[in-house]
Amino acid sequence: MDIAIVNEDENPMLHRRDVTFELVHEDATPERLSVRDSLAAKLNKDSKEVVVRDLDTKFGMRKTIGTARVYDGPQYAQDIEQNYMLNRNKIAADEE
Repeated sequence: MDIAIVNEDENPMLHRRDVTFELVHEDATPERLSVRDSLAAKLNKDSKEVVVRDLDTKFGMRKTIGTARVYDGPQYAQDIEQNYMLNRNKIAADEE
């Protein structure tokens, strides 16, 4: 699985970068968690700081376009992202 960063925009007010990436894969579309871990490794970030928002694979293609939000710390991700998106990316919210 090869990941290439297509576009990267800084968003300092929300302590994050909005990333668009292209993923080339051999088999079926990879799972969200494996994409998150690979993208975090490529960007030298912890996997709890990366939230994969969207994965779009065209029918019959081996290329996926995706969007992700890369936060400066896991606490920013938990404060800003919706709960369903945190659950999809297996980022546990702090117990209160």
